[in-house]
Amino acid sequence: MSREDSYRDRSVLIHGKFRSEKWDFQDHIIPPITTAVTFRLRSAERGAEGFQQFANPDIDRSTATPIYIYDRLDEPCQGLLEETLAFSEKGECAVSFATGMAAIAAAIGIHVQQGDQIIYHPAIYGCTHGHITNWLSRYGITHESINFNDIEGLEKIITPSTRVLYFETPSNPTMELVDIEAVTSLVKRLNQDRKEDRKIVTVIDNTFASPYAQRPIEMGVDFVVHSLTKHIGGFGATMGGVVIGPSSSETSLLLYRKDFGGSLSPDAAWHILTYGVPTLAVRMESQEKSAQRVAEFLDLHNKVSRVAYPGLDSFPQKELARKQMRDIDGDFAPGAMIYFEMKGNPQQSYDRAVQMINHLAQNSLSITLAVSLGQIRTLVEHPASMTHSVVPPEDQLKAGISPGGIRLSLGIEDVRDILRDLESALAAAK
Repeated sequence: MSREDSYRDRSVLIHGKFRSEKWDFQDHIIPPITTAVTFRLRSAERGAEGFQQFANPDIDRSTATPIYIYDRLDEPCQGLLEETLAFSEKGECAVSFATGMAAIAAAIGIHVQQGDQIIYHPAIYGCTHGHITNWLSRYGITHESINFNDIEGLEKIITPSTRVLYFETPSNPTMELVDIEAVTSLVKRLNQDRKEDRKIVTVIDNTFASPYAQRPIEMGVDFVVHSLTKHIGGFGATMGGVVIGPSSSETSLLLYRKDFGGSLSPDAAWHILTYGVPTLAVRMESQEKSAQRVAEFLDLHNKVSRVAYPGLDSFPQKELARKQMRDIDGDFAPGAMIYFEMKGNPQQSYDRAVQMINHLAQNSLSITLAVSLGQIRTLVEHPASMTHSVVPPEDQLKAGISPGGIRLSLGIEDVRDILRDLESALAAAK
């Protein structure tokens, strides 16, 4: 057992490991930012050793002292952040990227080639949908979409060419949950008859929940991806992404990052390591309390037809939520994201959503009209015309995205101000 294991997660997320080979920071409480793109090499032999060391599966990056060469390959702040993120999700390794989409592309990309198939849950982030259906399809990688809670239906469409099952839970933006253990149990059974290089891998985007509220690797998922821009970064000041998974994948992920150029900048890594990860638990605790109160308010409002929030008794998957959405102390953690729909037929619902959002944009201090999520500021957006506009209308309906649906990401403002601004905006929706 490592020394970190004797402490609670929230303490380790603030301090990091007792000792790291990434940086000799015994005299620094916070590691300095590296600003050099390239690193001085003391000899040609040391340079050769550095290149031999990089992405070498025979070298354990968690115990070997790295020889830094060039920022796109590796650098200290990035390495320290990766150690902490791997710990946060209980994964064996973490490889960071410039954005969440770069991380998603890598998690999928290291497993597929021409002729392979990806199966994804219908409700996923719009850009992920575009990456799978538009870009990967150009290279002969096929795709199918089915609700992952239909386990029998999912099994029927899996073929020998299926390599990746990709999903989110909670799903963006509908908050629909996927039974993680049901999916991973199916994959485990099917993989018994597959060769090692043809096994199905599960990839889950855990951005909505964050490692604070859910750790899918503990439930059998192979890979977890995050947009570090969201809850983990927390302040909306830096972009980043990460893939967390088995150590056997580390070499492929590092080489993918090197060759596709999606490296996280030292400045972004430092800010996420210094401000984002250490405050994750305290931010999420506050945001969850506000989200619960706001969800209860919306659930009772006569202009709202439906509210999807795992903490509500009316949430259709509340038992599943209580099973798999657990915080780092083991308590129920429904998160800080809400999806709700305005009443009326599709056109009426759309018009009312637009009226409400426009009122907030022009009159609200505590709620900001902006895409993204997981910040200290409360953000609101209209998925059908904004974050998921790339998704064709028929696929939006399949995913449960309503024309009058609104996504709300709770921040840490005084919840009384948030409720007052929502009440005013709802009154403006005729």
